[in-house]
Amino acid sequence: MINYNPKDWFGLIFKFHKSDTFRKLFWVIISLACYSLILAYLEIEVYKLDFSSTPALHSILGFVLSILLVFRTNTAYDRWWEGRRLWGSLVNNSRSLSLKLKSLVQTEPSQTYKELQEWIALYPSVLTQHLRSKKAKDNRIPEAVHQPNFVHGKIHQLVQTLKKEQHLSDTHLLFLDTELRAYSDICGACERIKNTPIPYSYSLFLKKFIFIYIITMPYGFIKEFGYGIILATTFVFYVLASLELIAEEIENPFGEDANDLDLEQISKTIENNIKEIA
Repeated sequence: MINYNPKDWFGLIFKFHKSDTFRKLFWVIISLACYSLILAYLEIEVYKLDFSSTPALHSILGFVLSILLVFRTNTAYDRWWEGRRLWGSLVNNSRSLSLKLKSLVQTEPSQTYKELQEWIALYPSVLTQHLRSKKAKDNRIPEAVHQPNFVHGKIHQLVQTLKKEQHLSDTHLLFLDTELRAYSDICGACERIKNTPIPYSYSLFLKKFIFIYIITMPYGFIKEFGYGIILATTFVFYVLASLELIAEEIENPFGEDANDLDLEQISKTIENNIKEIA
């Protein structure tokens, strides 16, 4: 995730980074400019054809396309924001569980208590790797398992061990139940976002719509723009395609793209908080 100052207007206007859509679309834009130039030359200089009977149709189609893209970007941003809310809940849940355990274990902290706090601090980084289809870096976690569930299970086991050691009572377990259950809820919700992309037919239709609209645009506006159709076509394509690319990037907020959530930083924050509490 890129940290920036949203009030720095001119700095943002002239700033380019590796995820900027212009970089990704550069060669497509060049190809489209060449295509528009050839069409403009043939119509204006060679055949003197008149394909200017469709600007009204393109204007209507452009309006429809803009509505579809607004829906697309709003849907993608909702997924991104839901992912951020879930990880905010994970931060609060981990802190709350750690604080409750510290307040309930009145005697000198045992080895079980220290190990439990370590597993609580470890859970966010394990969940991060799981959401990115990678293996956790901790050797204590087997590879052929659902790794967040394994860590969650260890947390439950150690809580029960504290009860057996008489550091916790049945009432204390009920007091901790909300935080203990929240781990599964957060993990499941994140998996739902990751494993449920935008329906294939909708995404395919939108890309085809953009392609057909841009390819036919020179036929409808060459008479009005002349050779300026080259700039007009490439600019419209850049705007429409950029919106689609941005939506594709943020609809899965748990990846490693520039605009995805900074899960490593959130995990590190939780780990530091737990160490400080414990």
